[in-house]
Formats: sequence, structure tokens, C-alpha cells
Amino acid sequence: MAFDNIHNYYEFLVVRRLNDMIEAEFIDTDPTFLEDVACVSLNQLPSRYVKHDVDLVYYMSQDEREKIDYEVHKAVTAAIEYVNQHRNDRENTG
Repeated sequence: MAFDNIHNYYEFLVVRRLNDMIEAEFIDTDPTFLEDVACVSLNQLPSRYVKHDVDLVYYMSQDEREKIDYEVHKAVTAAIEYVNQHRNDRENTG
């Protein structure tokens, strides 16, 4: 039995948010930095596993979608600060 369609919906939202920030030139595009930010962001958010994104979105109200988008925004913003701070700490002590 294959489980290829099952994924954490928040992964899509975090990556979309990071891509939006890259397009707006708000963040560093270093792949290691982006991976670190994505991991830290996802660890702050609950898991929400779905088979198809459309299934989840279809059953959510507009308020729920806005709340999730806001939570993703907060998590990504906090993760960027965290990763930047730890990167700076490493550079200053190394």
C-alpha cells in the first residue's frame, strides 16, 4: 500500500510563504538558510496531514484559512529571526 499522497499541509504553506518572501527580496536565498527556516517554522506549527490539499481547504471557513495563514506568517518570521541569530552567534564565536 502506497502513502505517496499523504503530507503535512503546513509544509506547502511554509514553502509558499518563503517563496513569496524570496520574490519580494525580503530574505536570504541560501538553500541551507531556507531549509533551516522551514524546519524551525514547521516545528512551531501543528501537524495537519491530508491526502489532497483541496479536501482540507474545501471544508475550512475563511476565518480558519486566515488564522492558519497568520500562524504560518508568525512561525516563519520567528524562525527567520532565530536562524539569523544563531548564524550570527556561530560567526562571532567561530
